[in-house]
Amino acid sequence: MEALSSVLRPLLQPITHNLPDPVRNSLVSLLGARCYHVLLYDINLADADCLKLGISKALGLGIIGASAVVKVPQLLKILHARNGEGISFLSYLLETLSYTITLAYNTRQGFPFSTYGETALIALQNVAISLLVLHYGGKDAAAAVFVAGLATLSYALMTESVVDLKLLGYLQAGAGVLGVASKVPQVWTIWQEGGTGQLSAFAVFNYLAGSLSRIFTTLQEVDDKLILYGFIAGFTLNAVIAAQMLYYWNSPINTKPSSKTERQSSSKQAIPGVTATSTGKATNSPTTRRRG
Repeated sequence: MEALSSVLRPLLQPITHNLPDPVRNSLVSLLGARCYHVLLYDINLADADCLKLGISKALGLGIIGASAVVKVPQLLKILHARNGEGISFLSYLLETLSYTITLAYNTRQGFPFSTYGETALIALQNVAISLLVLHYGGKDAAAAVFVAGLATLSYALMTESVVDLKLLGYLQAGAGVLGVASKVPQVWTIWQEGGTGQLSAFAVFNYLAGSLSRIFTTLQEVDDKLILYGFIAGFTLNAVIAAQMLYYWNSPINTKPSSKTERQSSSKQAIPGVTATSTGKATNSPTTRRRG
């Protein structure tokens, strides 16, 4: 690492030694005074502790940046198709509840924003997707109840007089279970329908990469086993969904007719002036045309 530092030092120090005060202050706040000086001022990559912290911070900020758009392709697919086929509302509901609890827990515990910031952005996108799925499913009343319930829950979780830190800790343990459980309905929906429908590959694979990165950042910056185990379990099920996405890549959703009669009727075309008898033979139907 010293050799690499020697190569980078003359290239980067003219920049890092002349950073504007707002940028420098932000980086000091992010990395701490010591690691800022080691990594950016001295360009010393031999310090393992500061290097791991720098990588963790960079990954965390990258995840937050990516999370701002991670569900946008999913939103666009639903809007374009005007349906929510292949998307489990229950899965999104459970995940949104899990993220709401996790966001409140991390905020009130004072953990670095770089370790949980994506939960807020993804939760907002989840709400939008859930509302679209309900709307296109003809359940607008349920959508209104969903929004009202989520707003009430958010207020309660952020209010000490309603939910204290001890109770919030128990809820965070439950949020880990909810986060894992939220993936199960989606896995089941994909398997049951034999395809991924309007599910976005971009969102699925970004979730997989993000959950893996979060395991690393949590190990480096957050000494909380509840959060760590939740990310490990989430990564496992994200990997299952990613594997399903690959397996069903070119498979459309099965659209099975509800009965034998529907299958028969859908395979035939109506012919004007001709009807089918019970024996399957075509006969001419009476005509009302006047003969002149």
